[in-house]
Amino acid sequence: MAGKLAGKVALITGASAGIGQASARALAREGAKLVLTARRQDRLDQLIQEVRALGSDAIAVSGDARDEATAVASVEAAKATFGRLDILIANTGVGNYKTLVETSLDDYVEMMDSNVRTTFLFARHAAPVMIEQKEGLLLFISSMAGVYGFPGEAVYCATKFAQVGFAQGLDKELRPHGIKVGTINPGGVKTEFALGKGRTEDSVAQSAMLEAEDVAEAVLFAATRPKHARIIQVQMRTMAEALC
Repeated sequence: MAGKLAGKVALITGASAGIGQASARALAREGAKLVLTARRQDRLDQLIQEVRALGSDAIAVSGDARDEATAVASVEAAKATFGRLDILIANTGVGNYKTLVETSLDDYVEMMDSNVRTTFLFARHAAPVMIEQKEGLLLFISSMAGVYGFPGEAVYCATKFAQVGFAQGLDKELRPHGIKVGTINPGGVKTEFALGKGRTEDSVAQSAMLEAEDVAEAVLFAATRPKHARIIQVQMRTMAEALC
């Protein structure tokens, strides 16, 4: 299949919904072969059929992204099936909008593990493959909450700032190996994210937030830069955002 990403292999975490799912479609349209991972096997199977209908190919590795075994299995599947790994889209994440005094230790651990631990694990196991190839892209789906602090989101902000700092450090560490590292930082997006934890289906549907496809276009842009150029950070907000 012809396309800007023909011959490239991308691993996408949290691929069963939202930004991950939209990114899979966007990259597949440009010819990328995909390794898709999430916990919901039925959704991954459906997405694989969509990818193949677009003229590309994909495989699924179901599992919890917080488990190192899932990261290892996903990277090994990319090598075994497609022979390489060019792009990691670390998209897995959760939110829970609470004030500090309402936030339990369990809430804290869930957000840290889902947002920061998963990013570390998949980057840790993807990087050696890319170092050997002397090229690759690590792209982390962070948030505008990784750029500004917001009330009622302090722990969530901490996890997203952590992703940005991790990316900045890795940019300097891995660039000598030909590896690009960057973050996509959207504001609110109309997805299943944080439903029942500060958001409802109605509030999301009635909002003027970004669409998952908007973010996927930014992912595609970062993934299709020429070899000599890299995207460090993309900040995205809806045009409906208040001016003050």
